[in-house]
Amino acid sequence: MDLTPLDTTKLSTAAQRALGPGPGRSMASKGMLPLPPADQLAVLYQLHLDADAMIAGASRATASGLPEKLLAGTLADPHLDPRILHFFGERTVDKVSVFDAVALNPSVADSTLAMLAAKGDARGVDQIAQNEQRLLAYPEIIAAMYMNRKARMSTIDRVVELAVRNHVRVPGLACWDEVARALTGGVSTAEEDDLFHHVADALSSGDDAALTTGDVNNDVADEEEQRRLDHAAKVVEEKKIPFARLSIPAKIRVATLGDAYARAMAIRDPVKIVSIAAIKSPGLSDMEAAVYARNQALAEEVIRYIASRREWTKMYAVKVSLCRNPKTPIAESAKLLPFLREKDLTSISKSRGVSSAVVAQARKLMSQRRGGDKK
Repeated sequence: MDLTPLDTTKLSTAAQRALGPGPGRSMASKGMLPLPPADQLAVLYQLHLDADAMIAGASRATASGLPEKLLAGTLADPHLDPRILHFFGERTVDKVSVFDAVALNPSVADSTLAMLAAKGDARGVDQIAQNEQRLLAYPEIIAAMYMNRKARMSTIDRVVELAVRNHVRVPGLACWDEVARALTGGVSTAEEDDLFHHVADALSSGDDAALTTGDVNNDVADEEEQRRLDHAAKVVEEKKIPFARLSIPAKIRVATLGDAYARAMAIRDPVKIVSIAAIKSPGLSDMEAAVYARNQALAEEVIRYIASRREWTKMYAVKVSLCRNPKTPIAESAKLLPFLREKDLTSISKSRGVSSAVVAQARKLMSQRRGGDKK
């Protein structure tokens, strides 16, 4: 939400005096002026946008420290400006009564609900999920819930089913097609909720540099790729992570929210929509794309997706890897071959592991280049 200044002419006389020139502004920013609760919230909101950095900073600190009971009672007012609801909701998302007051206020903006859905705990997300009319009108709220690791898998199942049943496409989720296709028609149990959180937490160690860093401008050697993937598999095995026990919707969500280890598990899952969700994960790095572009064991749909992404195919290592991968569509290989260096064209022209059409195209390009050199 765009937190723009309020129209002060519509504020009470007391609020206008607090915002007027003089020392009152500084006192108001610190909560030292006696104002009715609604006026105090409006004044603090307005002052957090003040050109004076000290006043703006003090107003933000005061807003975050107001008593929960005062905030909850005031923010429940249905006539309150949506910008004020967003400002205070964002700063007090961990206070249950305040969260509920903002989330249940009929004046709350859709974008504010999406913000709360992204930051709230499982209970808070469940609260927002009850407002089905809002979810369908502004499906970005569902996307925010999906990406919130604290949200229960059972809640996600329910809101995804709601969207699919009403033919609503959720924006902001690259893997939405896979999420919708994986819908089972049932809702996860409490046991499955616990299993999802256990796996998601275990596969988010943050120590995934082995799979996400490296020089993507150089070829990724087969043995190096295997080392990286073996390392990921070893970590998962050592942690005894029961990824295979998850439902398909839960696997897709772990692949979307997890780190490189989660994606390394999911991308080789026998269920294709899980592997596709992994390659579409927003956290997937350029190095991972380069590694997976060469992996001939992955599903053809995964390789096709990599080949369709301009941000990846502009990297030389990905171009080479795709041209060497027999699962890359011939049309895509043909587009990439002209950009390869002679040594790589030579290698592909002698390869028995790629399509004869790709080999022939590589030989043709080599012949053209050599012919051009003689002129």
